[in-house]
Amino acid sequence: MYAFLTRIDAIPAIVRIAVIFVLVLLMIKRNWSLGNAFLAGSIGMGIIFGMGPPAIARSVGMSLIHPKTLSLAAVISLILVLSHSLENSGQMSRLLDSFKGLIRSPKVNMVTFPALIGLLPMPGGAIFSAPMVKTLGYEHQLSPAHLSYTNYWFRHIWEYWWPLYPGILLTTALADVDLWRLVGFTGPLTIISLTVGYWPLRGLFGTPEAPAARKAALPFFRELSPIIFVIVFGLILGLLFSSLFPSFLLPVAKEIGLIMALLVALFWVWRANHMDWNSCWAIVKNPNLIKMIYMVAAILIFKGILEDSQAVARVSREMLQWDIPLLPIAMLLPFLVGGVAGITIAFVGTTFPILISLINTVGNNDLLLPYLMLALASGFAGVLLSPLHLCFLLSNEYFRTTLIPVYKIMLVPLLSLLISAFVYFEILCYWMG
Repeated sequence: MYAFLTRIDAIPAIVRIAVIFVLVLLMIKRNWSLGNAFLAGSIGMGIIFGMGPPAIARSVGMSLIHPKTLSLAAVISLILVLSHSLENSGQMSRLLDSFKGLIRSPKVNMVTFPALIGLLPMPGGAIFSAPMVKTLGYEHQLSPAHLSYTNYWFRHIWEYWWPLYPGILLTTALADVDLWRLVGFTGPLTIISLTVGYWPLRGLFGTPEAPAARKAALPFFRELSPIIFVIVFGLILGLLFSSLFPSFLLPVAKEIGLIMALLVALFWVWRANHMDWNSCWAIVKNPNLIKMIYMVAAILIFKGILEDSQAVARVSREMLQWDIPLLPIAMLLPFLVGGVAGITIAFVGTTFPILISLINTVGNNDLLLPYLMLALASGFAGVLLSPLHLCFLLSNEYFRTTLIPVYKIMLVPLLSLLISAFVYFEILCYWMG
């Protein structure tokens, strides 16, 4: 056994981590759950970096009881419960119905419907806005591929910064950065995504018919109020707790503020929609909720073993010795993992611990947020291209089209997004340097 570990230790750390990455991605492709794939990868990581069973067990235990793990699991669980409550109670349908007629332009309506659904992170949420996109698109004779593209692309314009998305919350936990500072750096990506995303739709809309009388905006904002409440009061409570809490609670102060805002919003939705106890309990005990908590825990266990095994430190030293530039790593690694896994939380959880360590090792700590922005943009570009992305599959199935026609439409916006993110990164580096 000692001779075996000695031979493994002679293999470069980056090769060993690459092997684990490939195994994790193969498990995902073979329909393993993300939680199982990450947990197996964590154990494999510990073994090939010389950790014994007691050390692996200790690392797993410490990762599970870490305040960031517990607070992150609570936030993501409450977001999913709120999302399903809005959907099952019919409030999401009322929200979209109340929006109809507020804006008279059909092309703006077409992109706004999926964008509204995108405010809440629902697995496969693109299918929810598909009927409305279909109705508006057929009036202007848009092709099935253009309809699927519109429904898919604009559903995801918020995922670069919206605080309710697990990928953003996990990024703040891994990098130990302030949520709203991260939002400040990544927020412009939504403007870029919205701008470049509309490019394939130009000239496709004819002259609109005379619009009906404009509807009142109050019903729309009334239905949207739980989401507004979560964001506004989550921010206020987080800032308040950050100034009041003792030092040992400061790392999770903002998460606690968000948890309290989510709990109030959740009970608000249940009460306003007269949901009975059985309906509420059915949402809370949804198996998908348990799977999400398990996946978050497995990703943070993966991060913990990466650190405890010294794998990240060894990779950082090797990359410095080999003079591998940081910039291509920050773009290619998240892009590849995002493309294979098809989910944001997967590329964030696997690649960001390595990337953050490299940034710190080369002394670019002051540029951490620009690098995180670039990595998020690159990784999410891979997620948008992934044939495993549930929203992509459901949207194509609904509009009766296939991957290739939608890829052709998406190519220019996706390249434009990546180029714009790179230019934005260079501007940030110049401004902060």
